[in-house]
Amino acid sequence: MSTAAPTGRPPAWFRSSYSNGAGGECVECAIHDDAIHVRDSKDVEGAVITVGGEAWAPFVAAFRLG
Repeated sequence: MSTAAPTGRPPAWFRSSYSNGAGGECVECAIHDDAIHVRDSKDVEGAVITVGGEAWAPFVAAFRLG
């Protein structure tokens, strides 16, 4: 995991499907090269957490299981 901003071409950010657009807590993700970047949708200039795909897949699988 890293908190470094993505380099090279700009990542294409997308908002969580759980976001209702009413200003609640929400994250945005971007798949960029071999990494996944996550940021707070209310602070797009703030910190970005970056994880590799090999760590992201098990995280998403565990999240879906509850």
